[in-house]
Amino acid sequence: MLLHVFRGFLMGGADVIPGVSGGTVALILGIYKRLVKAVSSVDAKLFKRALQLNWRAVVFQLDLTLVVPLAVGIVVGAFALAGVIEWLLTEKRQDTFAAFFGLIAGSTILVGRMVPKWDGVRIAAAAVAAVAAFVLVGLDTLQNPPGGPLYLFVCGAIAITAMILPGISGSYMLLVLGAYDRILEMVHVVKDALKSVSLPPTAMLVELAAFAGGLVIGILSFSKLLKWLLEKKTATTLAVLTGLMVGSLRRLWPFQTDLTPEIEKLSFKRYAFELPDFAAGTTWMTLGWAVAGFVFVLALERLAGGRTAKP
Repeated sequence: MLLHVFRGFLMGGADVIPGVSGGTVALILGIYKRLVKAVSSVDAKLFKRALQLNWRAVVFQLDLTLVVPLAVGIVVGAFALAGVIEWLLTEKRQDTFAAFFGLIAGSTILVGRMVPKWDGVRIAAAAVAAVAAFVLVGLDTLQNPPGGPLYLFVCGAIAITAMILPGISGSYMLLVLGAYDRILEMVHVVKDALKSVSLPPTAMLVELAAFAGGLVIGILSFSKLLKWLLEKKTATTLAVLTGLMVGSLRRLWPFQTDLTPEIEKLSFKRYAFELPDFAAGTTWMTLGWAVAGFVFVLALERLAGGRTAKP
């Protein structure tokens, strides 16, 4: 169970990184299918067992020996790393994005290896998914997103749907929706409140509850579809996920110019892609971080005993 807490910590840390998916980490660590199965097991039979006070069956059906410690680790990881990630993205953006780029590139290879056989249909599915993801991550961040609990509920439902998919980042979706800064702010306020043994502002608690409600509704509804796809259309689904990961690399291209240096909020900043200057020493340092991220993922998969290579 301690190992599951640590796995959750890694997933939680990944979930606060725009461009990196906690689902990718779960896939690398070999618990992805088990997690999807557990989340999608919420049905009428579960409620019937709960009403009958058959708690042993409930624990078994929900796989709570995995879900509970994993959830604890995810929360701890997200709270612990949110401030660090925000600082890195602000102060060390190029090197941070390079490391993320390498992580996603390495993960793409691992997911691609899970496809039993690459035929014409699966290659086409991956290509379409890659183009779709490439276009999606190129969209401008919303300039004036609506506020309030309802909007954050919708953001939560969309973000959690992305988070459980390898290759798609829930944090990136929050960034696109213009809610990323607000969620990080809430995390910081809650952390400070816990330290001072006080409650955050009531309005923020309402927004946080709405966001959490969106997370629950999103994961319970989408996970059933994902479970069906992984069971009935395993190879095609994995091919599509591979394409999504390839396309999402556009969002993590490390060489960018800040077009809005006067804006502090990450959600509202604008960047322009540029080609690397190979005559500059910083370029090679950045490429080194990308290679380090790539090697780290492959090394982690080797430590996991190659389980991610099994469809």
